[in-house]
Amino acid sequence: MSIRNLKPLFRPQSIAVVGASTKPKSIGWVVMRNLLQEEFAGPVMPVTPDHPSVAGVLAYPNVACLPQAPDLALICTPPETVPGILDTLGQRGTRAACIMTHGLHQAVTPDGHSVIERTLAMARAHDMRILGPSSMGILVPGIGLNASFAHRGARPGKLAFVSQSGALCTAVLDWARPREIGFSHFIHLGDTDGVDFGDVLDYLGSDPSTRAILLYIETIQQRRNFMSAARAAARNKPILAIKAGRSMEGARAAASHTGVLAGSDLVFDAAMRRAGMLRVRDIDEIFGAVETLARARPIKGRRLAILTNGGGIGVLAADDLAERNGELAVLPDDVIAKLDAVLPPNWSRGNPVDIAGDADGERYVKALTILTECKSVDAVLVMHAPSAISDPTEVATAVIRSCKDRPRATIMTCWVGNEAVAHARHMFSGAGIPAYDTPRAAIQAFMHLIEYRRNQTLLMEVPASAPLDFVPDTARARALIDNALAHGGGTLNEPEAKAVLEAYGIPAVETHVAETPAEAGRIAATMSGRIALKILSPDIVHKSDVGGVVLNLTGAAEVEKAASDMLDRVVQFYPGARITGFTVQTMARRAGAQELIVGVATDPVFGPVIMFGQGGIAVEVIADRAMALPPLNTTLAYELISRTRVSRLLEGYRGRPPADREAIARTLVHLSQLVVDFPEIVELDLNPLFADSKGVLALDAHISVAPAKPGTEHLAIRPYPKELEEIFALPDGQKALLRPIRPEDEPNHHVFISKLTPEDIRFRFFGLVHELPHSEMARLTQIDYDREMAFIAETAIQNGKETVGVVRTVTDPDNEKAEFAIVVRSDIKGTGLGKRLLVKMIDYCRSRGTRSIAGQVLKDNPRMLAFVQHLGFVPTRTVDGDILEVELDLRNPAQTAPDPDPGGP
Repeated sequence: MSIRNLKPLFRPQSIAVVGASTKPKSIGWVVMRNLLQEEFAGPVMPVTPDHPSVAGVLAYPNVACLPQAPDLALICTPPETVPGILDTLGQRGTRAACIMTHGLHQAVTPDGHSVIERTLAMARAHDMRILGPSSMGILVPGIGLNASFAHRGARPGKLAFVSQSGALCTAVLDWARPREIGFSHFIHLGDTDGVDFGDVLDYLGSDPSTRAILLYIETIQQRRNFMSAARAAARNKPILAIKAGRSMEGARAAASHTGVLAGSDLVFDAAMRRAGMLRVRDIDEIFGAVETLARARPIKGRRLAILTNGGGIGVLAADDLAERNGELAVLPDDVIAKLDAVLPPNWSRGNPVDIAGDADGERYVKALTILTECKSVDAVLVMHAPSAISDPTEVATAVIRSCKDRPRATIMTCWVGNEAVAHARHMFSGAGIPAYDTPRAAIQAFMHLIEYRRNQTLLMEVPASAPLDFVPDTARARALIDNALAHGGGTLNEPEAKAVLEAYGIPAVETHVAETPAEAGRIAATMSGRIALKILSPDIVHKSDVGGVVLNLTGAAEVEKAASDMLDRVVQFYPGARITGFTVQTMARRAGAQELIVGVATDPVFGPVIMFGQGGIAVEVIADRAMALPPLNTTLAYELISRTRVSRLLEGYRGRPPADREAIARTLVHLSQLVVDFPEIVELDLNPLFADSKGVLALDAHISVAPAKPGTEHLAIRPYPKELEEIFALPDGQKALLRPIRPEDEPNHHVFISKLTPEDIRFRFFGLVHELPHSEMARLTQIDYDREMAFIAETAIQNGKETVGVVRTVTDPDNEKAEFAIVVRSDIKGTGLGKRLLVKMIDYCRSRGTRSIAGQVLKDNPRMLAFVQHLGFVPTRTVDGDILEVELDLRNPAQTAPDPDPGGP
């Protein structure tokens, strides 16, 4: 997580080409040619001992002879020379290098050390940022920079393209130029041993010249860094990604159904969804999608109306919509009546709204007006096919005029054809209205809007790191897991696994362990109803595959005989298996219950993932499942359920009542909490999990564990840190809960802002703010705890709770400096609450290794100035004449403010 020294990498003032060459088509020659052709404004200094000049530019025999330290060094020399070159550059003061050389991972220095390890050690020693190795380079067309060996340059634009594939970079450059697509940045990461996706996302996310970020991803090196950076950048601008390598490699060694089904591609989908990004499948789609997101109005729902002058193209669009699980809007009777009044009798009287081939612009506008005003319609796709009677340009002119009158409506266009409609499409583009060539492309764009909206919504969900509404028996679960680890097995037997689940509020069938067939019979004699008997072995996960499951048994004798026969079968099928006994459990009688699978797998990149889908013995064949990254809350759990086919069956059918979806969602949330609390869990499998109107019941359970460090570092997304909560006593005896802010605090935050005095508002926001819109308030309450922190003070009132104070910080990606702001309600001032909030934030920032914390205070706010100086802050500079910046060095020992407290905010 660092943007340190990325500016000299992406916006250098001077460049050295180490390994410049006069040999045509060599990397050193192509790089020099590209730099000089684009007319980079700064000095370009070729470094080579072989030639006095390169491309007419004076060359230097080595780095030590350079007249100045370059901002950026482009290294094109053999692998074994790279560490020494970096050392010399670092001593000169260079802080950024792009290593274009291949083979550093395979090369060895003369003294037997790895070249790549030496290279990275030199970079660390000199605080130098490395792009590559094996990087094709960097293009920043807006400043005339083509520091690459690409075969052609790029046009200036607002899109940033970041890729791990050099071949794809050259293909995209070739693809984009004839389409007049330009770029703010074009970056090839190479082997990502230095600068990675997370670093670039941090940089581009706040870059004003970049409107959207496009990624081509093969592997992710640092999950937490990537997810935090992606989530931060995705709040500011669209991020779209193509992922290569959609495979099932991680499933081959899995020991459970969940592990087998948890393919890396599904996990990547889950990560993209949670990061607020949009995933696409190819180059055409990625550029089409970014134009859609840039031009179309944000969509509020899924219901699409199709307005067309040709039934055929309307039906094609409707078919494509159904194929992609879109929703065709149902037009109410009153809307049909309104359309009857303005359309000819032969119109389709339904959706798609076919207004006939002779439709002119006026007819289109009348129908479009009615559809955009319909509350049952969220977006309108306006389509037109060439006709001898209707003029596509005249219709386009009318539609554009209508769109301008409806700035809030989501309207997309599809003028089908080529030459006859080319001018109309150009008109739409000029007016900023999305325009598409085919029905399929238009529907794909509509679905992109829906998916992007959904992912942006998920981006705002920040679940808790500890239970908010239930108290699990963590001690019981810890004892069971530690016992399994102590015995070196790594796997809990079925009764132990079910006990862990029950400790976390997940019901399971009554299960007992018997070491022998005779003991199984004795246990069965104490149980009522029919019995299920299963083999108990740490080596056998899929028991039914080896004859290790017998159902519907009654009585002790029948159970004992079944156990003896089972033992013989299992030994025959799996002679090497360790058999520790049998499980004897009550048969679950849940007629009509749906069999589900719920589980946890560990992805090699993103860590733990939660799986949900249709269960049973054919689970791999059915392959109906969805994945999500923990932690989950109820909203995320419901969303996970909705992405499976079995979710429709859970709604009830043919006399079967709907399943208790709340119980299913609660199971997912509790399972997620188990994963948060126990990083030792590497695999967990509940299959089947019965679900019906009565709730859920786990029939079978499998848990695999391995030693792990405590904490939440195993998670790709940091959860709500409940451990930071504390109680603060106010002078009147009232208790205030000081805790990190949560998304669900938004309503109370609106109330809090409304109760601040005008002076409080001016001192906090440096201006008059009557209310904050939802988008801004969501930004304040829905934070990434890896990058930001906000502590609120909450007190109890008659009808619930209210917020009375808040302190927040935003830390730069390098964790060097945190910017703070604090406000406490006027009637609470003087109670010491403001001091406790700020001290709590100071302690938190210091514990994270942040170097300093700073804030801005109006000069006419002497109370706040005295308050922060009392805590050790010192004035550093004046901003805009009336604002003073104050800063506290957190590297010094903690400073305890003497009492009495001067009051505070």
